Amino acid sequence: MQPTPPPPPSSATRAGWYADPWKAAAWRWWDGFCWTAHVRHEEAKPKLPAWLSVPVIVAGALSLLMIVGLGVQAPAAIGLGLVPLVIVAPVLMWLDRVEPEPWPARIHALLWGATVAVVIAGTINSIVAVAWGETAAAVLSAPIVEETAKAFAIVYAVRRRELDGVMDGVVYAGWSALGFAVVEDFLYFATAEESGVLVETFILRALLTPFAHPLFTTWTGLAIGLAVSRGRPVFPSMLWGLGLAIATHMAWNGALSLGEVDGGSVVALAALLFVVLFIAGMISLIVVRRSQQKRFVELVPWLAQRYGMAQSEVSVFGHWSSMWSARRALSRSGRKDFDAVHAALARLAHLHDRPGPTDLATEQVLAAQLYRARQKVSGRS
Repeated sequence: MQPTPPPPPSSATRAGWYADPWKAAAWRWWDGFCWTAHVRHEEAKPKLPAWLSVPVIVAGALSLLMIVGLGVQAPAAIGLGLVPLVIVAPVLMWLDRVEPEPWPARIHALLWGATVAVVIAGTINSIVAVAWGETAAAVLSAPIVEETAKAFAIVYAVRRRELDGVMDGVVYAGWSALGFAVVEDFLYFATAEESGVLVETFILRALLTPFAHPLFTTWTGLAIGLAVSRGRPVFPSMLWGLGLAIATHMAWNGALSLGEVDGGSVVALAALLFVVLFIAGMISLIVVRRSQQKRFVELVPWLAQRYGMAQSEVSVFGHWSSMWSARRALSRSGRKDFDAVHAALARLAHLHDRPGPTDLATEQVLAAQLYRARQKVSGRS
C-alpha cells in the first residue's frame, strides 16, 4: 500500500490550512512538505495557524499585559522564570521522540497553559483568596481550578484530532503544565524579590521542583490518552485522572502551607511528596510504554502485510534493544528518517487498534508518511 496524497496547488506551498483532498467540507493542515492528520470541520477556511486559537489570543492579551508589567517591576523574575522551560522542555521532547507531535500542536498546548489556564486560574484564585483567605486559595481553589484549566489544552488537542494515544496525552499535558508553570514562576519570583527571598524561592521552584506541574497534569493526560486509544468519550473517562491530578496538587500545596507554619519541616515534606509523585509518574509511564510495546509486537505481522513491508523491517521497532542498535548504526540524518518510519508505524498501530471503523483518510496520510520515510531510508542505505 503506497498511497501518495495530492499536495496543495503547488508542492512548494507554505504551511497552512487547505481543502481536504479526502473529506468534503473539511480543511487539512499542510506542514509545508506533506499532509498531516490534523483536520478542521468548518464552513470557512480557518484563518489562524495551527499553533493559535481564539481562546489563546483572547487570554494571551491579558497574560502578556501582566508579564510586561512584571518585567518592568522585576526584570530578574522574568529571566529566572524561564529556567524551568530550559530544564523541562528537553525532557518532554525526549518523551515525544518516538511519535513526535507536530510543533504547532505542542506550541499551542504551551501557549494554552501560559495564557488561558493562567487567566482562568488567576481570576478564580484571586476571588477565593479575597473571600476565604490565601490558604483556602492555595490548598483548595488552586489545585481544582489550575488542573481543570490545564486539562482543557489536552481536550482541545483531542478536538483538533491531534491526540491518538496515551503518550500523546502525557506530552500535551506536559506542555500545557509547563506553560502555566513558567508564567506562575514569573509571579512567584517577582513577589519573592520584593520580600527578599528570591534565592530560596528560585532554588525550590526552578531547580528542585521544576517538574511539579507537569507531574500533576500527567495523570489527566494519561486518562484522556487511554480514553482516546480505547475509543471512549473523553468525558467522563478523564475524571479519574483529573481527580488524581487535583489530589496530588492539593497534597503538594498543603505541604508547602504547613511548611510556612513549621519552617523546619517544609523541606522534608516537599521533598518526600515530590519524590513519591515522581516515582509514581515514572512507573505509570513505564507500564504504559511496555503495554504499547507488547501490543505493537502483536500487530507486527498484520502491519507488515498491510503496508507491504518485511516483518523484520517492522519488528525491529517492537524491541528497544534491537531498535536502538539499528538506530546507532545510522548517521544523524539517517536516524531522523528512521524515527519517521517508527513514528508512522506507531501511529498506524494506534489507529487500527482503536475500537470502531478505521478513519481511512487518516490512514492514507500516515501510510504516505511511512512510504516517504522508507524511501529516504532506502536511499541513504
